[in-house]
Amino acid sequence: MGTSAIVFLIFAGHSLGATIPTAVAAKQDRVFQQYWGTDFEWKFDALPATGTVPNFRVPYSGAIYTDRSGGTADVLRKYDLAFHGGRPLAVGFEKWDTTAFKEPTPRKGPFGFVLGKKMETPSWHGHCNGWTAAAIRHSEPKTSVTRNGVTFTPADIKGLLAEIYIYNDVEMLAGIDSKIDPGIFHAIITNWIGRGAHPLGMEADPSEEKWNYPTYAFSSSSLKRSDRRVEVKLNLAYIKDSNGEYQESPRIKRVKSFHYDLYLNTAGEIVGGSFYPDSAIIDMLWLPLRPKQGRQKGNESGSPYVDVNQVLAIWRESAAPEDRERWLVVDPPREDRVFNVADVKTLIPLQDPLGIRTAPPVATSPLSPVPPRSATASDRSARRDVMAAPHTPVTTADPLHVESSRSAAAPPASRAPAVGTHLPAAIPLALPSASAETPSLRDVFREMNSAVMAREAAPGPLNAPESADESDSDEASVPLLEAPAAMADEAPLAD
Repeated sequence: MGTSAIVFLIFAGHSLGATIPTAVAAKQDRVFQQYWGTDFEWKFDALPATGTVPNFRVPYSGAIYTDRSGGTADVLRKYDLAFHGGRPLAVGFEKWDTTAFKEPTPRKGPFGFVLGKKMETPSWHGHCNGWTAAAIRHSEPKTSVTRNGVTFTPADIKGLLAEIYIYNDVEMLAGIDSKIDPGIFHAIITNWIGRGAHPLGMEADPSEEKWNYPTYAFSSSSLKRSDRRVEVKLNLAYIKDSNGEYQESPRIKRVKSFHYDLYLNTAGEIVGGSFYPDSAIIDMLWLPLRPKQGRQKGNESGSPYVDVNQVLAIWRESAAPEDRERWLVVDPPREDRVFNVADVKTLIPLQDPLGIRTAPPVATSPLSPVPPRSATASDRSARRDVMAAPHTPVTTADPLHVESSRSAAAPPASRAPAVGTHLPAAIPLALPSASAETPSLRDVFREMNSAVMAREAAPGPLNAPESADESDSDEASVPLLEAPAAMADEAPLAD
C-alpha cells in the first residue's frame, strides 16, 4: 500500500470514522477468491449500484420453529417413523436441544412491571438461521416424497432442511468479531448480491436477540462529497419468516434502509466509513455452507440422528428439476453442481471450490493484508446466535429507491443545497433487458410500493414502526428515497 493511502487511513481513522480492519479485508479477499475464483472488488466506481437475484432465486418465507414450541419435533416424528423404526431418536435429541439453553429471563407482572427473573428458554430461540440457510441454498420443495411408507410433504421437507442447517458451519463475512463497518457492508453487498446475484444471511438485530433473514436485492444512490468521501443511501431487501410452514410458501418481503459515508483511498478503493443517525444497523452478514452430518466436523452440535444425505435426497426428489438445473450456489455438493452456464451473465461460483486451480489470480485489498484467520468453531454461533441448465441472467436496472418505516423524515425543502458533485452511476453489469424471470429492482419492490400507496390513501399516521409481531400478511412501509442531491448533509455517527 502506498504512502498516500496510509496517510489517508490514519486521517480517516482519527477524523472521519471507522476504517476496515485488515483482518476483515483480507478475509473478504480470501473467501471471495475461494468460492468465485476471482478477485473481490474494492473500487467504489466499479461496483454496481443495484443488484438482485432472478425471480426463481428469491428465498421462500419459512418457519423459525421456536424452541418453546418444540422446534422441529413434529416433522422429526415422521423422520423417526421412516428411518428409525419409530424409535424417538431424532425427536428425543430435539427435545433435549430445545430445552438445554435456559437463561435468566425477566418475569413480567401487571402493566409490564418486571417482578424478577427465572431460568427458562428465551422466546426468540429457534431455527431462524436454519430456515435462512435452507432458503438460500435450496429451491422450495414442490412435491411430496415417500420413504419407507412415510410421506413427507413440501412443508415437512422445509422443516428437515431447517433442522440440518441450524448448527452447520457458515462463513461469517462480517460482524462476528466486531461491529460491521459501513465500508465492508457496502463492499460485501455489492460484490455478493450485485456481482454474483447470490443471497446472503443477515442477522438483523444488534441486541442480544438474534433474528436471521435471507437478503436478495439492493438499490442505492450516491453523492460525491469530496475526492475521498461518498455519501450513500442503500436499501436492502430481505425475506421475513412466516407464521408457520406452508406447502407453498409466501415471499414476505421487507426492506432495511442504510445511510452512510464511504471513505476512499487515492485509487478509489473503499477503506472505511461511518453511519448516519437515520441508518439501519445490522449485526452480521454470513454465507451458509454445504451441510455436514451432525456430530461431525463442521456441524459438531447438530443432531446425529438426522442423516443429512437422506434429507438432501428427499429434497432433490421434491424440487422442480428446472430449478435445480440452474440453482448456482457456492460450495455445492457434487450432486447439485451446475455446469451448463453458457448464458449466465453474472459471476459464476466455482462448482468445486476445493479443486485444483492453476495460477489463480491474487486478490488484493486496499488495506495491508494479514495472513487470513482460518475458520474455527468460534466462527459459528450457538442456537441463540447464527448457527449453523444455466440460471436466467440477472438484470440491473435504474435504481428504485425505497426506504424502511424506521428511516427519518426527509429534510425540509428550505435546507441549503448539498455541497459536492454527483458521481457517475456505478458501472453496471452489461446485461440484457429484464424478462419474465429476470426482475429489475422495480419489479422486486413493486408490491411494496403498492402498499405505500395504500397507506398514503388511508387516514392515520404513515410509516408506523414495524413491531416484532406485525401480521405477516402485511407489507412493510417503503416510501421512496429523496433524490441524491437532497441527501441530508448531517454528521455521521461516531464509530
